[in-house]
Amino acid sequence: MRLSADLLALQGRLGHRFRQPDLLLRAVTHASIGTATRPDNQRLEFLGDRVLGLVMAEALLAADPQAREGQLAPRFNALVRKETCADVAREVGLGEVLKLGRSEMLTGGRRKEALLGDAMEAVIAAVYQDAGFEAARALVLRLWGARIAAVEPDARDAKTSLQEWAQGRGMPPPAYEETGRSGPDHAPQFTVRVVLASGETAEATAGSKRVAEQAAARALLERLEREG
Repeated sequence: MRLSADLLALQGRLGHRFRQPDLLLRAVTHASIGTATRPDNQRLEFLGDRVLGLVMAEALLAADPQAREGQLAPRFNALVRKETCADVAREVGLGEVLKLGRSEMLTGGRRKEALLGDAMEAVIAAVYQDAGFEAARALVLRLWGARIAAVEPDARDAKTSLQEWAQGRGMPPPAYEETGRSGPDHAPQFTVRVVLASGETAEATAGSKRVAEQAAARALLERLEREG
């Protein structure tokens, strides 16, 4: 098969020329439009998640030969989580070429973190199946390179850090509640409040509940640190 102009452009941004172009088409095909004759990217996403994990584990070990497992794990999680995959997907313009069903199109599927993150993992698997592990590793290191170099030594996400802060003081885990939703259906904004048993709270707004929860937890942590 021959790739369309938009997929040829994506191929160029990825820096990998596919010998089996159908793999790239499958990687950008969401389940909402997949059929028996047009496979979607779910199986590729499953494989790509594992390929990404192996590449990232190797890269982190090489970057810090003295780090213990307990130090490496949060860095690893920060680099492979769905939000990071979605950020990389945005950088290569993956959302622009996703093949979506009408319902996903109408609800802003091209901007959804879950869809972007899954598609990015599917692209990694497509490269792996097209040209092997070394090609997939080269792709991941090329796209994630700056993030690997800049990952925080203690890269625990904000929700985990806030939970550990609370547990260290004998409190139950923080509670998160959605306090508002605004914007159109295709681009909603969620406002989330985090509450500690001691009464401290913080709010944040973002395009997904998960990101809003992280932002609220981060805001509360920063306030707690300022107050000592």
